[in-house]
Amino acid sequence: MGKDVIVACDFNSKEEVFSFLDKFTEEKPFVKIGMELFYAEGPEIVREIKRRGHKIFLDLKLHDIPNTVMKAMKVLSKLDVDMTNLHAAGTAAMMEAAIKGLTREDGTRPILIAVTQLTSTSEERMRDELLIERPIDSVVLHYAMNAQKAGLDGVVCSPLEAKKVHDICGNSFVTVTPGVRFADGELGDQVRVMTPAQAKEIGSDYIVVGRPITQADDPVAAYRRCVSEFVG
Repeated sequence: MGKDVIVACDFNSKEEVFSFLDKFTEEKPFVKIGMELFYAEGPEIVREIKRRGHKIFLDLKLHDIPNTVMKAMKVLSKLDVDMTNLHAAGTAAMMEAAIKGLTREDGTRPILIAVTQLTSTSEERMRDELLIERPIDSVVLHYAMNAQKAGLDGVVCSPLEAKKVHDICGNSFVTVTPGVRFADGELGDQVRVMTPAQAKEIGSDYIVVGRPITQADDPVAAYRRCVSEFVG
């Protein structure tokens, strides 16, 4: 699978996102549409960005009872996104129901990945607030194996765990890694981070990069730097 940089378009209006995307006159970046933009503008923003020729990762992190997730995924499958996700903590039954809902009548579906633990979650927070006593690596790998057994294509994990996920689930199991920052950049609210070059080295398939690109003085240059460091 080819590596790619996914740009997190965490804007709250179509005017902001199109102002950003209009800066790219040569490239068509793979973009992530998250809750903020989707809830502000609705499904039409997905259709508009798709019409512009961008691949789309629809990042809504579904987590509900299996039947509700199945029905929601059936709706999302009509938006022609390239990738979407859910929380692995929703259990295997929920993940299996998601695949059923996401798969179209012709058998095609977007890439479906599961969130293991958010990159803002430290082992201390997981233990003290979520009452999960196991080491974070063990939890992430267990969730990844559950996702694979349920038939998903991969997981969202921190770059620190991508190699371990590949070691246990195989190289064809996709790792999508947020928490990527340039070596000279700010960490923001991420606590488990890596540079694009480091993410490449440990085998991430996709990296998700937001503020280091979207809030850069020259977003196109920042994007190109990220692609250069990660894809080569």
